[in-house]
Amino acid sequence: MHLYSASLTDYKRLATKEVKIGDLLLGNIHPIRLQTMTTTDTMDTIATVEQSIRCIEAGAELVRITAPSKKEAENLQNIKDELRKRGYNTPLVADIHFTPNAAEIAARIVEKVRVNPGNYVDKKKFEQIEYTDSEYLEEIDRIRERFTPLVKICKEYGTAMRIGTNHGSLSDRIMSRYGDTAIGMVESAMEFLRIARAESFHNIMLSMKSSNPQVMVQAYRMLINHMMDEFNECYPLHLGVTEAGDGEDGRVKSAAGIGTLLEDGIGDTVRVSLTEDPEFEIPVCRDLVKRYQQTEKPTTKIPAISTSGLPYSPFEYKRRESFAVSNIGGKQVPVVIADLSKLDSITPKELERVGYKYDEGTDKWSIGDMAADYIFIANQRLNFELPGTLKVIVYPETWKASAATVAGEQKYFPIFADSGFAEAEVKNEEMNFVMIDCYNDDTALNDYTYLDVLANDPTVVLCLSSTNKNAMQSVRRMFIELMNRKIKNPVALMTDSNWQTADEHLIHYSTECGALLLDGMGDGICLGMSTKSYSLQAANYSQNTAGRNYLSNQSPEQFINNTAFSILQATRTRISKTEYISCPSCGRTLFDLQETTAKIRSVTNHLKGVKIAIMGCIVNGPGEMADADFGYVGSGPGKITLYKGKEVVKRSVDSEVAVDELINLLKENNAWVEPA
Repeated sequence: MHLYSASLTDYKRLATKEVKIGDLLLGNIHPIRLQTMTTTDTMDTIATVEQSIRCIEAGAELVRITAPSKKEAENLQNIKDELRKRGYNTPLVADIHFTPNAAEIAARIVEKVRVNPGNYVDKKKFEQIEYTDSEYLEEIDRIRERFTPLVKICKEYGTAMRIGTNHGSLSDRIMSRYGDTAIGMVESAMEFLRIARAESFHNIMLSMKSSNPQVMVQAYRMLINHMMDEFNECYPLHLGVTEAGDGEDGRVKSAAGIGTLLEDGIGDTVRVSLTEDPEFEIPVCRDLVKRYQQTEKPTTKIPAISTSGLPYSPFEYKRRESFAVSNIGGKQVPVVIADLSKLDSITPKELERVGYKYDEGTDKWSIGDMAADYIFIANQRLNFELPGTLKVIVYPETWKASAATVAGEQKYFPIFADSGFAEAEVKNEEMNFVMIDCYNDDTALNDYTYLDVLANDPTVVLCLSSTNKNAMQSVRRMFIELMNRKIKNPVALMTDSNWQTADEHLIHYSTECGALLLDGMGDGICLGMSTKSYSLQAANYSQNTAGRNYLSNQSPEQFINNTAFSILQATRTRISKTEYISCPSCGRTLFDLQETTAKIRSVTNHLKGVKIAIMGCIVNGPGEMADADFGYVGSGPGKITLYKGKEVVKRSVDSEVAVDELINLLKENNAWVEPA
């Protein structure tokens, strides 16, 4: 099996074929290209042109425009002509789903077409049909007959193509044979790629998009391996997490999925699908890719590893086996450790920042769904009684000097350096945190000397971080070492950020922690900021879009704590709040998606663990929301269809009352609780 990454230990771009989109070159180690998609009605030429210009001036190198029927495809010529007249030559991409005729028109006009193999020719009616091998091959022949004319037009006109598989819109045929799986996504794309290659057409890129970052990452890795095994070459890859949502959650989910692949050198172009105006997607794309534009080499060589030597499968999620130390590890959800060490003093008021609220009148604590499990306070001492579920991590000398118990229960635990723990005469009998800076010069020289002391000590929680430039790869390599040595101590991921703006911090944390959590590595998470970046600077662009309010009145401690829980939610390793699967809007959208998403959030955001999909139209809606518990999908102007899972329960609901009807649906299915 081929390695899905050029390197698992250093950052190195995966070599892909070169593709030409107008005058833009993509793949073949060219810069990672940024793109977005318009949300205007494609038949409104001027609105689409002006929105495209805003996207281009924000930094978009490709602009995608929906063309759901022949009339929109034909109007792409007017849009292109007006853009060129105004001096903008950025390549345009026609987004095609159901209509081959529209694709064939668009391919003669714009520089690139995107087709969805799940519904371009195949059917998507959520029907389970058993196909014999001969029937299955007959369907592929039918696809070849219908798809080949588009391939020939693209070849004649020099038009590029993206074969864009969506997890939520796999055809009934693929679902019947492969199920709702990453390998089904891969095979869906490979069928179309084989047809294009048979026509000697190679100006192609591919994507494997899902609203579930776990599935998305696995599908891209499998696709690379399949292309290399079958063709011995790899086509460029467009990265994206579909229906990521808005605000902090949308950015975290996108960064966890896209960032995981970028860390391994995978990806030639990216789009962040936010339920916001499209020009606001571009700065997030830029924050994602700029991490990989620096040429500085890592100072420490990490021992190499190959896919065949991995003690885990990168193509399926399975949590690393660990034993439990108190409430960390084993089968328990990952814990959150809040870093309060930079506060000058800590009173009950400060604990509100990490989910604990003290009522002086009743002398009681209330604990939120996103309350940190531990706080790290370095050398400070607390002079008040802690809420029952909270525990404290301090440096060893402070631990020894502090009161070790509160009401007979241990509350304070020491955190050692690896050498400090090995040499310590006094240790906590229940739990000790031990920090390891993975593969810095000392650990490389000492060849993991202290691992032998720490190995399988029933009190030790390992805290892995790295000061190397390739920090994620360094920590992952240490996980591999632990697995190979059968060391099953639980591990907390320790990640600091040296960036400046809130968006940069979000991208950094979500990428470095998300990449490990999506591979089943990590039993806890602790985020921090370096002293020089310990503030919440606003990003250097407008904050006046829906969902961009996650900076409002947040202290750094609250921001970091909330981000930790958001990362665990995005990677589906710990669910602590309502999850929204929300599409980014486009010219097909049948209602004000941003306003509706905000309205639904405002009345349902207390429903912990419930997944609600908010979809603008029926193209991606029913498919992408198949993973949701409930769905709110545009079905016509001013009309909404409500779903429970994949089942339609209410059709043609007036949009004015649809949110109330959604609440009634939640109540009917015992998914509703009254807000506190």
